[in-house]
Amino acid sequence: MGLFKNRLIVALPLIVIAVIFIFSLAMIPSINPVSHHLPIAIVNEDQGLTASNVNMADTVVSNIQSVTSANSDGEPAMKWIEVGSEEEVKAGLDNQEYYAALVIPEDFSEKQASLMTPDPSSSRVRIYINQGMNASAPSMAEQMLDQAIRGMNEEMRAELLAIFDQQGAAITTKQAAAFASPIVSEVIHANAIGTHSANGNSPVLMFQPLWMASLIANVIFLLVKNKSNSANRNERLRANIVQVFWGAVIALIAGFSFTWFAESWGLHISHFMDTALFLAIAYLAFFLMIAAVFSWIGLKGMVIFVLFLFFGAPLLSFAPELLSPFYRDWILSWLPMRFLVDGLRELFFFRQGLSMNHSTIVLIWIGACGLLVLLASAFKHSRQPEQKQEVEIAHNL
Repeated sequence: MGLFKNRLIVALPLIVIAVIFIFSLAMIPSINPVSHHLPIAIVNEDQGLTASNVNMADTVVSNIQSVTSANSDGEPAMKWIEVGSEEEVKAGLDNQEYYAALVIPEDFSEKQASLMTPDPSSSRVRIYINQGMNASAPSMAEQMLDQAIRGMNEEMRAELLAIFDQQGAAITTKQAAAFASPIVSEVIHANAIGTHSANGNSPVLMFQPLWMASLIANVIFLLVKNKSNSANRNERLRANIVQVFWGAVIALIAGFSFTWFAESWGLHISHFMDTALFLAIAYLAFFLMIAAVFSWIGLKGMVIFVLFLFFGAPLLSFAPELLSPFYRDWILSWLPMRFLVDGLRELFFFRQGLSMNHSTIVLIWIGACGLLVLLASAFKHSRQPEQKQEVEIAHNL
């Protein structure tokens, strides 16, 4: 057949395998996420027993740290951070310093000692889960802390029963009830995600429409600019300036319309104006970045941003501590859409209004660099052969 005389047709199986291989790499972070040095705060306010100079909370802390010390890769699963007070912990949770916190009150040892008396009382600890910080890592921290507490309860229950058995003493109803849970944990959700938030994934869900809108707008701009065939530097500079100003107008339209759509579809938007303006900033940053790349290499640049989409989307829902060093340091750390997701998370779950925080500043810098590169492209040499191909595409449209 004549088709098989074409080299591309013959090489198609290898091309398909290569494409599958490249895009399958995006699956790796989701296959077996394990925690690496997940920051967990711990507050030990236990006063101990003055008579025997014993602090039972120290033993509890040591045991919890040991049972949660390693993940399946043999690395520390949690990074325990000692904090002075519960108030400091709450401030750290609001500043996104910890995914969870364990607070041991001052009467912990006293309550533990009471288990051997006729009037027993279970010790209580408080576990704070920083829900808004990530959709998966806080839940993982909660499970690990819960398992650690349950494991300690089983050990303490066995020890208490063994002591009573050796003494030949009878266990009262109150003691039996206390032995069931020598340590009672109270779980408190800090920066709660609430309802209508896609289980905390709403910031991740919102990046794709904004990203695709900025990409498609730039494709249209590139085709129209090439169709006008501006060979003069001044004409190209004017066209780029018009693109920047029109992009800013579109950014405002995109920000407010997207926020209205999201709220209409049922997503909880606590700060409508701040969210709309932040989305406008993010759209303009992406728009200028894509425009800058297109202005130098044309439609071939679309491959870069499509790959960004496929590789970035699976990573954005994971906390950095759940990723391998390669994906955490070499991909997630510089993904431009990560700053959109982080900024939306602060707006949605941390009750922070629009401000010049880290995410906003980075997006502004991305837009500023894109603006400079886009304007500079007006002074490069004309790409006539490539422009002719893109002009043909524009004519076909």
